Amino acid sequence: MDAIQQHMLDTYRAAQLSEPAPPPPGRHDRAGLRDLYRHWLTHPPHPARPAFEDGTLGPGPGPLDGGPDMSSPSGA
Repeated sequence: MDAIQQHMLDTYRAAQLSEPAPPPPGRHDRAGLRDLYRHWLTHPPHPARPAFEDGTLGPGPGPLDGGPDMSSPSGA
């Protein structure tokens, strides 16, 4: 079931229960992304904080960190 079908079902149920209709899908996407971006700006990642829940820091150093360049198949 896609988002439009789910919205149609939710709208039907709301009408049957005399409740207000739900907002259409995607209506709050822009505001949600804007809030997430503002949070990211005010709470930047900290180098001492692990990137993953298990404590690992991620895939390792990349080309910007002095590691191998993964843009070419040979890594050179």
